[in-house]
Amino acid sequence: VYICVIIITLLLLSMLSIYASASFKASGFSGKISAKAAALYEPTNQSFLYTKNGDARLPMASTTKIMTAILVAEKCRMDETVIIGPESVGIEGSSAYLREGDEYTVLELTYALLLQSANDAATALAYYVAGGATEFADLMNAKAEMLGLENTHFTNPHGLDDEEHYTCATDLAKIGACLLENELLSEIVSTYKKTFTYGERTRTYINHNKLLLSFDDANGIKTGFTKRCGRCLVGSAMRDGIQLICVTLDAPSDWNDQKSMMEYGFDVLENAQICKRGDFDRSVPVLSGSKDSISVSAKEDIWIIKEKSESAAVKSINIPRYLIAPINEGDTIGNVVFEVGDRTYAVEIVANESASAASRDNIFTKIKKIFR
Repeated sequence: VYICVIIITLLLLSMLSIYASASFKASGFSGKISAKAAALYEPTNQSFLYTKNGDARLPMASTTKIMTAILVAEKCRMDETVIIGPESVGIEGSSAYLREGDEYTVLELTYALLLQSANDAATALAYYVAGGATEFADLMNAKAEMLGLENTHFTNPHGLDDEEHYTCATDLAKIGACLLENELLSEIVSTYKKTFTYGERTRTYINHNKLLLSFDDANGIKTGFTKRCGRCLVGSAMRDGIQLICVTLDAPSDWNDQKSMMEYGFDVLENAQICKRGDFDRSVPVLSGSKDSISVSAKEDIWIIKEKSESAAVKSINIPRYLIAPINEGDTIGNVVFEVGDRTYAVEIVANESASAASRDNIFTKIKKIFR
């Protein structure tokens, strides 16, 4: 009996492998894009639907602040108080007009960072988190390395011009996806206007991202511009359960670029259900148990993001020929593997009922019944 239990256990462990997703097969986008570099990214499958000079190293302007916000959210509580130091006052470019000695919460400075693209807020947060802009850039580069970004390097928290401060469209899309994984940051970048009132002080921050007002389902993320960088934008939108991230670098017509790429993505993708809870219901014999068999079926609904042209097929049904008691309701019995393009997905098959051990049963008699 124990040998059988060991064998069954090993079989189940081998069947419960985690199946990794791969990229979609191809891109059919043929629109005209003004950007020097661009990328359209679907983060659930970590797939690029379209790229143009996707790995080219280019300056990123204030889209830098996406990484700044990610680190701030990782390192701070949003209710912490930041006292503005002299190093954060009078930073060139977009500004929240911070004054030395003023007190702000991390939350308000993060809104100023992501909506108003305030370079002084970026500097204040960098000093608060790491004690300096250079030290904060070291943290940014460590995070980039952790994310596996090979064409990204930071020298500051705001994106003002520096020859050694660069990224590429594909890396920036992944940074954007990282931000959207944080619920609060995702809420912030989808906000058009936010007002803070502390005593007699009231400040309102307006989002520079026009996609929020001009494109249905837009939910982020960050604009950027300097004369050297040109117009840079990391846009995002969610429709019918599909999240897309679009990056354009040095794009004279960035809003139009983004809209046409996003519409293409939503046209070719779908959020499809490939399995329902209770599917693959069947009866499996039980050895040495209080029942001769139990019912098993799929544990949960499975929805996936796929190209509309792709079909979902059952690759394998991995359920043992018999089970050995005791078995509890909800125990994993096996799985079903689906194949969609070059990607595979698995759903667990679980026991729908319990079967306690019956020590008086003759296991060999039951084995004969199963195999005769």
